[in-house]
Amino acid sequence: MLIRRASTSDLPTVLPLLREFYEVDGHDYDEAVLTAALGPLLADDAFGQVWLFDTGYAVLTWGYSLESGGRDALLDEFFVRNRGGGVGGKVIEDLAQACREAGARRMILETEAPNDAARRFYGRHGFVPEASTWMMRDL
Repeated sequence: MLIRRASTSDLPTVLPLLREFYEVDGHDYDEAVLTAALGPLLADDAFGQVWLFDTGYAVLTWGYSLESGGRDALLDEFFVRNRGGGVGGKVIEDLAQACREAGARRMILETEAPNDAARRFYGRHGFVPEASTWMMRDL
């Protein structure tokens, strides 16, 4: 299985994958907003990285946290088209290595509240629930 960093020339490949994931996961798909958000991620490592693989994509973004001891990585999006074949687990390990190489000390992710299958998958790959409850405010 090939996993590789995406670049600006991959935008036409990434957008249909995002559309597919957003339909599956029930998110609003706004191509103009997503294109603008992807631009810096595809251009360089300042904000994060986009990864492509045979049956999907992943987006890592960088944060900084005292609790994490410095840089942390948010696995912001992770989409595997054909689940159950071991691709997701392999990609998670490759992403963890990419995070370590970028200086991140912790990888964080969120799942939708009713998505027990995702939490079981992530649990099998070393993620543990955290007691914090994230809150957000649109700006």
